[in-house]
Amino acid sequence: MKITVNERRVQVAPEIREYADKKISKLDRFFRNESEAQITFSLERGRYIAEVTLTSNGLVFRVTEATSDMHASIDSAVAAIERQIRKHKTRLAKRLRDGVFEHEAAPSVTGGDEEDTAEEPEFKIVRSKAFPIKPMTPEEAILQMNLLEHEFYVFKNQNHEDTFSVVYKRKHGDYGMIESL
Repeated sequence: MKITVNERRVQVAPEIREYADKKISKLDRFFRNESEAQITFSLERGRYIAEVTLTSNGLVFRVTEATSDMHASIDSAVAAIERQIRKHKTRLAKRLRDGVFEHEAAPSVTGGDEEDTAEEPEFKIVRSKAFPIKPMTPEEAILQMNLLEHEFYVFKNQNHEDTFSVVYKRKHGDYGMIESL
C-alpha cells in the first residue's frame, strides 16, 4: 500500500507517522490490488484531526476523525474506515455483482482546454479534479456517492453502453439520474 502523509497547521512527530503507517497498512488486506492511502493531520481549535482517504480500483473511502489526542484520532479513523470497507464490500458483493473489487478502474478522463476558461472572465474555476471513471450500475454509483458523502457522482453507466451519467441526491432523500445521449 502506498501511503502519503500531509500536515496542515501542525507538525507531527515521526513516531506518530510510523504509528499511522502501521495502522493504515493493516487495511491493505481488504484489497487484492495495490491501493493508496492519504493521511492528513491537522489541528483546529485544540482538536487533533486525522483524515484518511483510501483509494483502490476506483473506489474511494474517506473518514475524518477529531479528538484531543492524535493517536486516538488515528485509531478512530482506521476503525471507521474499516467499518466502511466491510459494510460496502459486503453490500456490493450481495446486491450488485461478483468481483466488483477486482476490476481495474478505467483510465482517467480529462477534457477541455485551459484557453476556453480564459476567454470567459466572468466564470472562475477555483478547483479542478481528475479521476478515473469506472463503468458501473446506477446502484453502485449511489453506494459510492453515499460512501463519499457527496451530493452527486459521475460514472459510466454499464447498463446503457457505457454512456456518461450522473446520480444525485434530491432534497427529499430520493435519488435522481442524468444521462448523456
